[in-house]
Amino acid sequence: MRLLLSAIILLAPLAAAQPSGTLQTTARETALDNLLSERRSAQAFAEVVAAARKNGINEQAILEARFIYHVDRNEDDAIAALLPEFDKVGDAFRLEDSAIFGQKEDWMAVREYVQAIVALKKGDKQAFKSHITEAFWLSPQQASAFAPHIERMRLEEAMQQVRIDFQTRLKRLVGGEALPLQSFMGEQKAVLLHFWSPAARECEASMAEFIATAKALTEMKITIVSILPDDSPEIITKARAMLEPLGDNAPGAWLIDQQANPLARELRIQRLPGFVLVSNEGRILFNGEPTDDQFWEMLKRIDPLIDRPASPGAAD
Repeated sequence: MRLLLSAIILLAPLAAAQPSGTLQTTARETALDNLLSERRSAQAFAEVVAAARKNGINEQAILEARFIYHVDRNEDDAIAALLPEFDKVGDAFRLEDSAIFGQKEDWMAVREYVQAIVALKKGDKQAFKSHITEAFWLSPQQASAFAPHIERMRLEEAMQQVRIDFQTRLKRLVGGEALPLQSFMGEQKAVLLHFWSPAARECEASMAEFIATAKALTEMKITIVSILPDDSPEIITKARAMLEPLGDNAPGAWLIDQQANPLARELRIQRLPGFVLVSNEGRILFNGEPTDDQFWEMLKRIDPLIDRPASPGAAD
C-alpha cells in the first residue's frame, strides 16, 4: 500500500488554532510541522515525537501523526499495532486537539480503517469488508486511500485459483532461446518472479536493491526469474543496455514474457516492479510490490533463516 497524506485526511493544522507571535508558539508550530513531515527513519521520527511532547503537542495529535507516518511508509503491521491506542481515544476524540482531521467523521473512518487492517492481517475477510465499508460510509472522500487494500484482497482471492505451469517456455533476454521455467529451478525452495521494465522509472531506481535482494535469496535457495512483459524491440534493447553494466553479476534468469497467454496478465500485474512468489507446486504465495512486508513474512514461512538484506547505501 502506498498512500499520500492528502489521500487520507483533510488537513486542519493544530498550530493554526494557537496564538501567534511568541517564541513558544513558534517552537510548537515547528515541532508540529516536523511531526507531520518526518519520514527518513524510525529513529528520526522518534526524535520528532519526543520534541513534539516537549513542546506541548497533545497525545491525540501525536497518535494521528504516527498513523500517517506508518501509512506513508507502507507499514501495515505498525498500523495494526496502533488499534489499542485508537480504541483508548475512542469517542473521547476532540476535534480541537486534532492535527490533521477536518471533522470527527474523518477520525471515525480512520479508526474503522485501522480495524480493517487488523482484520486483513488475521485473514478475516468478512470483518475486513465490514470495517472498510463503514470507513467508506463515514468518509467517502477517502476512497482512494481504502482502495489499495480492497484491491489486495481481490487479488489474493484471484490468485488462489492460479497455478503456474513450470513447463511454460520463455525466451531469454540475452541469447533468445526459449526454455521452460522448470529448467531454472533445480532443488530450490520456491520461485520469485520479478516483473520489470526499463520503461518504468521505479524499476531503474530500485534495481540496485533488487540485485541485493536477489543475490541474498539465491543463497537461500530461492530461484530468481526476472520477466520483461514487453517484447517490443525498443524495450528489449533498453533492457539489455540496463543490464549490461552488471555483466555476470545479474542474478537469476532474465526472460521475456510470452505474448500468447502472458504470465503478466494471468498474474494481474498492474505495477512494475512486481514480485510474485511461487511454491514448487505452482501455487501463488505472494503477489504484490517488493516493499510489501507480507513478501518477507511469506519468505520467513518458507525458511525462518531468510532475512531482509539492508538496502544498498542505507544508513539507519
